[in-house]
Amino acid sequence: MIAFSPSPSSRIVSFSRPLAFSLKMARSALDELTESGAFNRSPSTFRNFISKEKTAQFPAESGRYHLYISYACPWASRCLSYLKLKGLDKAIGFTSVKPIWERTKESDEHFGWVFPVSSAEEPGADPDPLNSAKSIRALYELASSNYSGKYTVPVLWDKKLKTIVNNESAEIIRMLNTEFNDIAENAGLDLYPADLQHLIDEVNEWVYDAINNGVYKCGFAKKQGPYDEAVEKLYQALDRCEEILSKQRYICGNALTEADIRLFVTLIRFDEVYAVHFKCNKRLLREYPNLFNYIKDIYQIPGMSATVNMEHIKKHYYGSHPSINPYGIIPAGPNIDYSSPHDRERFTP
Repeated sequence: MIAFSPSPSSRIVSFSRPLAFSLKMARSALDELTESGAFNRSPSTFRNFISKEKTAQFPAESGRYHLYISYACPWASRCLSYLKLKGLDKAIGFTSVKPIWERTKESDEHFGWVFPVSSAEEPGADPDPLNSAKSIRALYELASSNYSGKYTVPVLWDKKLKTIVNNESAEIIRMLNTEFNDIAENAGLDLYPADLQHLIDEVNEWVYDAINNGVYKCGFAKKQGPYDEAVEKLYQALDRCEEILSKQRYICGNALTEADIRLFVTLIRFDEVYAVHFKCNKRLLREYPNLFNYIKDIYQIPGMSATVNMEHIKKHYYGSHPSINPYGIIPAGPNIDYSSPHDRERFTP
């Protein structure tokens, strides 16, 4: 959902709107604040499902669907990871927007995800190949003329019906895991196996609350109390991960699962962005031996490195939140080499 929940509102007036509007009509994560100054993410809106059943409204067909992403967004990166791991990137195309939010319409002050004019404008980003849309907002408005929510990525688009199928990454990855197996090149990979589903769901719950969403609770807090609470929960969860990973290769055992992908997309951004930009600096991930090697292990799985565009990640966070970083200065480091050796093979049976 954005480098969290994308598409922010105005760079100038994001926090000037009445609270009732912010909670009910939030257009980005920057609007999702409570009276206490705490960050409160709103849910996704388009929740249709693609099915392997041929008679379904949205059947799993090669070439029918397209995934719109931002390399900067961890929620979108989950979905891109599944395309790569399952071998679906030939059956489902994808397009990335530019990393830094820009004005989405001249008629108002909304800032959000936009497409480049040409592929040469921003390496890694491309114009919309299907609808010639100028922004992700335009895709939402094409899918629904009365839409009033956030304009987030990922967007799973149906080329046949010209609409958004789903914009909830947690549901998109489940579809990609099972419903396209007839056309997936790596159909045997099951990242949500039946015997681990209860554990995966349990891990996802506390990882999402304290880590995936927790870094945003730290970064977007507008009062000390909510920040203190969020950062304490964040580091308790990181310590818990470190302890688990001292005994097994992955977060739910010795096999890669959905829970690892969901955790990885936040961790890969941690030292480069969250430690500085979101004030998550109590302890760097490089100081956690098991977590740091775990990140490198997953990054080195074939296909995963292609989902990480650190230039886009840093440009987005440091360049799209002027209330946090008003001058848009991008720090020079740390430029971590995630392709360096790790020690996780020690857990291989």
